[in-house]
Amino acid sequence: MPNALAAVLLLSVLNYGVTMATASSDENFFQNCPASNCSEDGPEIRFPFRLETSPASCGAPGMKLRCSKQADTILVHPKFGLCKVIAIEYRYGFVYVIPLAASKCPLQKIISTNLSTDVYRPYGSDSATLVSCSTEFRPSNQYYVAGPISCLSNTSQFSYLVTSFASMDVLPLDCMVISNDIWIPYPLKNESMVRLNETAKGTIAFGETTFMWSVPNITNVCQECEIGGRHCGFHSETRQAFCKKHSSHVKVIAGLSVIVAAALYLALKSKYDEEIHLKVEMFLNTYTTSKPKRYTFSEVKKITRRFNNKLGQGGFGSVYKGDLSNGVPVAVKVLENSKGEGEEFINEVATIGTIHHANVVRLLGFCSEGSRRALIYEFMPNASLEKYIFSQASDTCCQEKLRPNRMLEIATGIAKGIEYLHQGCNQRILHFDIKPSNILLDYSFKPKISDFGLAKLCARDQSIVTLTAARGTMGYIAPELYSRNFGTVSYKSDVYSFGMVVLEMMSGQSSSDPQAKNENDVYIPEWIYEKIITGQELELIREMTQGEKDIMRKLAIVALWCIQWNPVNRPSMTKVVNMLTDSFQSLKMPPKPFVSSFG
Repeated sequence: MPNALAAVLLLSVLNYGVTMATASSDENFFQNCPASNCSEDGPEIRFPFRLETSPASCGAPGMKLRCSKQADTILVHPKFGLCKVIAIEYRYGFVYVIPLAASKCPLQKIISTNLSTDVYRPYGSDSATLVSCSTEFRPSNQYYVAGPISCLSNTSQFSYLVTSFASMDVLPLDCMVISNDIWIPYPLKNESMVRLNETAKGTIAFGETTFMWSVPNITNVCQECEIGGRHCGFHSETRQAFCKKHSSHVKVIAGLSVIVAAALYLALKSKYDEEIHLKVEMFLNTYTTSKPKRYTFSEVKKITRRFNNKLGQGGFGSVYKGDLSNGVPVAVKVLENSKGEGEEFINEVATIGTIHHANVVRLLGFCSEGSRRALIYEFMPNASLEKYIFSQASDTCCQEKLRPNRMLEIATGIAKGIEYLHQGCNQRILHFDIKPSNILLDYSFKPKISDFGLAKLCARDQSIVTLTAARGTMGYIAPELYSRNFGTVSYKSDVYSFGMVVLEMMSGQSSSDPQAKNENDVYIPEWIYEKIITGQELELIREMTQGEKDIMRKLAIVALWCIQWNPVNRPSMTKVVNMLTDSFQSLKMPPKPFVSSFG
């Protein structure tokens, strides 16, 4: 990457003379549309925003501001109404506002209104569930439940808000869900449930609220300009945004050396790393009160005894054994090779930081100091499932650890964990990287799903997911992630990956190692399918009892259902759990899974 970017920078400099011809026309924009503000301490207003008194070409569509008589900067939100603008973050595309529209019951407006518009989207918000109970009660934990909500309650029904990370068993049995996924505005400096309780009272105005803005082909260009330290402009003739040129009096030498280009790259990379750090910090600032503990990097070094006990190495970095101050053993994942703009770290903290399930690894803490990031998990003494699958043939110990009864227990545990991610959380969590190395085993060999760096959140009733590129590990990626000819991407993609893990567990052979395959290799799913169709025994590795043979056939049938190429034919994880716990005789034979019905 450094060499490629240095080359691009060098070419950009050499081509600078060509672009100089447009400099004067670009400067006209900034002369006609200068930056302004409503007061000395008010936010600077510049493209893509504009004041309503400025020409329409000075701002992007739908991004008009006005000055009040009190010299406040005002945004007229299409759904929220009048909002006072506190700050504008041009680099990230955020605007911080305080809604001014008075309401006797602001929560009612939130419930009945989709606050997203063509331009603005809520950012950094929590969601909650509205419930109605026939009896009034005092919540035992006000970090989970707020209410009763006076403006939505009467003498026979009492309304409460329940946070997304709370279990519904904190409520009396007479409570019923009225509305899910209610958006709660986020004031940056207040605690999560404080704002939840204030909003619930129905008499206190909203706190500071964050919106993201997006006007296709305009605001994304402007963010890139701002990150590079330049303001953004707009060509009204071409309808394209552009970055303001640096001072034109700087002489450009055509033979600029690669050393200078490299220096430019290092400076740009340093600034880019800083922007990533700010983005991660912004996420952590908007994170809920249920978050795990945040540690300093010096504390992480103390926990791991200066990283002296390395457990493993991966594409993300390294994992070390450690102990918390109370003696609890932990595994510390240090993100040495974190890619992108901190998404993997944010995904990991945002997903498993607020959920708890017996078959999902627990995140106990995290560290974020500049570019140094670490995640602290509960320690899994029996490592990952991968260790036991791919050493079965040569390791008698591992063969005994992975007998059919144990395979069934592990498969059922994984299925219950994925079912929880798909159905048990306030938002559906799609993992997109289910594989043996991401299935950890505790003291009793109970499986726990880990590594949520590629996870995606969506509404529980959302059946189709939009992805810009395939994600996951070769051999476990569902066909529709490669080509939409096989169907739409959804939670069924995790079902496919689960099926491949079960088949690997049964066969002891990897589906993701290209070096382990040659033209004489047997395609395991096809081989197992033929065995079942013809009624042959599935003694893949060892001699088995009749009960063990039945378990293997059950696992095979369930796995073959899961890897159907058409996602419509795959069962949900709830159905998978039922199939694994039902009797073998109740299972139906699946169609041949590896021949597409679209071909």
